[in-house]
Amino acid sequence: MTKPIILPLFFLLITLITVDSQAQSKELADRLFKVHETYREASLTQRRFKQKDILPLISKRQGNALYQIEKVGESFEGRTIQMIKVGNGKKKVLLWTQMHGDEPTATMASFDIFNFLEGQNDGFDDLRKKLLDNTTLYFVPMLNPDGAERYQRRTMQGIDMNRDAAARQTPEAQILKGLVDRLKPDYGFNLHDQSPRYSAGRSPKVATISFLATSYDYELSINDVRERSMQLIVGMNKVLQKYIPGQVARYSDDHEPRGFGDNVQKWGTTLVLIESGGYVGDPEKQYIRQLNFMAILSALDKISDNSLTKENREEYYNIPENGRWVYDLVVRNATVRQSGKSFTADLGINRSEVNYANASKFFYYSKIEDFGDLHPQYGSQEVDATGLTIEKGKLYPTAFKNVSEISKLNALNLLKEGYTYVRLAPDANTRALGLYFTTAPLHILRSGQAVPTGTPGLGATATFILKKGGKVKYAVINGFVHDLDDFGAEKGQGIVE
Repeated sequence: MTKPIILPLFFLLITLITVDSQAQSKELADRLFKVHETYREASLTQRRFKQKDILPLISKRQGNALYQIEKVGESFEGRTIQMIKVGNGKKKVLLWTQMHGDEPTATMASFDIFNFLEGQNDGFDDLRKKLLDNTTLYFVPMLNPDGAERYQRRTMQGIDMNRDAAARQTPEAQILKGLVDRLKPDYGFNLHDQSPRYSAGRSPKVATISFLATSYDYELSINDVRERSMQLIVGMNKVLQKYIPGQVARYSDDHEPRGFGDNVQKWGTTLVLIESGGYVGDPEKQYIRQLNFMAILSALDKISDNSLTKENREEYYNIPENGRWVYDLVVRNATVRQSGKSFTADLGINRSEVNYANASKFFYYSKIEDFGDLHPQYGSQEVDATGLTIEKGKLYPTAFKNVSEISKLNALNLLKEGYTYVRLAPDANTRALGLYFTTAPLHILRSGQAVPTGTPGLGATATFILKKGGKVKYAVINGFVHDLDDFGAEKGQGIVE
């Protein structure tokens, strides 16, 4: 008679413990999210920083008893790569950032975490003690400083370091493999950025954070090591949903035998790959940085007390896969006139970053990347052009000596008259600059540069007007939309070709 009673009570108790644990995790995550501004590293405000910008942040921690700082090698160009050790716990965690030089979000979050670990008397002292007593954290910020110098993905050798785990042709890959061999970490965090155009599944929502529990074989097997990766990701997804609902995704589990994540998992370290994607209105990824701070600390908390094992690994597969369903801008239902005929088409436009000022800054160069029926795709920004006709803008008849003269023009009046192009005079000294930008919302052509012909279409620079009844309603200049009834010239982002 007792067994039918005791068994349900046992499962009820387990359920209550699990629910309570999840509630505590979400409460902690919420507190961490709110306190981030207190510990945000104030010297890192934009994502295009270089190694010289973080070296003082490492140097100032030399001599601090909390840390051990070690030179672990040099990049191809001879830049010192350092590791920062903090904590004395049994569980070893290796976290590395910027193995791709243009993926800096988690580097910023790492220094926020250091600031947090140095805090006190703020209600988090118990968490700090728990982390530092139960885990030993090994951070390698900016594993690819040569790439960061140029804000490029690959190393100076032109090799994608995340495809160099097997051959190890780069010194940076040799350093990471050496650390894995020496430290034998229980857990690893492979911290990346991804394109802001990935979607969370087949949806209009941009994938702000994406995860992967990397596969160690082609059969996508799941052992205890990989299962823990899935459980950690399930826990992080739960706390992130409050802040980016529907904007967490995961990569396909396909095995990549050259990838560090796949190999580190195969070598016996529970590996979580985190990708920081896009969030509309956050081009410098400061909000996503805050999410990294919260999610990583939340995961470390679960590692420190092993509460991650309470998560159901099957929920990992409920996270939608990354999709390619989002453009930066979609113009829908525009009327197109070609060869005396009319039809309706959508335009998918993406804004690509172009480096300048030694890669410390960038400007956008936008192209029409798809043309036709785009109803399965979405835009981070969308314009309904129903009833509007797309046309090539006109060239202003006067040529100007320099870009500064053009910036003084009344751009709104020009756009209302259908002028999108302005030409520089033959003696304007700008050719050496190559492709460049202007804050004026105009498309500037150098002397001799041909004016685009025909209706704007696939592959063209995204400059055109949308008219109704002879009146210009929208001007799209270099992929940026200007509503002429609600005009803001400060949105500039013009282009000089």
